[in-house]
Amino acid sequence: MPNTAIPIILASNSPRRKELLHQVGVSFTVDPADVDERPLPGERPEGYAVRVALDKARVAAARTKNGVIIAADTIVVVDDTILGKPADRNDAERMLTVLSNRVHRVITGLAVIDAANGKTMTDSAVTSVWFRDLSQQEIQSYIAGGEPLDKAGAYGIQGKGALLVNQIEGCYFNVVGLPLSLLGELLRKFGVSLF
Repeated sequence: MPNTAIPIILASNSPRRKELLHQVGVSFTVDPADVDERPLPGERPEGYAVRVALDKARVAAARTKNGVIIAADTIVVVDDTILGKPADRNDAERMLTVLSNRVHRVITGLAVIDAANGKTMTDSAVTSVWFRDLSQQEIQSYIAGGEPLDKAGAYGIQGKGALLVNQIEGCYFNVVGLPLSLLGELLRKFGVSLF
């Protein structure tokens, strides 16, 4: 049974992140943090993902006196270009067309803060994902189902988006939105064991 004597607070409203924490038996509350997610000039993708996760964690930590805050930011990167969530169906089509028949990186920045003492740790996970060659009809049909519209890079590997992927190298859960093994390592450094 996980040792969660310390309150765990997820600074995210992502249903996928909530599901993944439940999957490994973590008891937590949710306190989403809205921050400015625009990249800074010259900011590298890994640094961007970690910075945004840290900004979210800091906002949530400032609202409580006790608890370990978990925050994450997941981005899709192709040719050093960050693909966030699509603005609309046309944007989703553009992203999926760019990703077709190519490899891209999924990067999740993680931040953990102990609200009681301010201890802060950050890290990131990177997974390479290879898309197969997608037809325009497949792209249109996938978009029509609505799945891509709230996901970085316009796809969800845990849903129908799995049909787009030939292979991955790295953490599968990172692509879903929360690299569980890395998170477990960070939480141990805060006295939280997930076993």
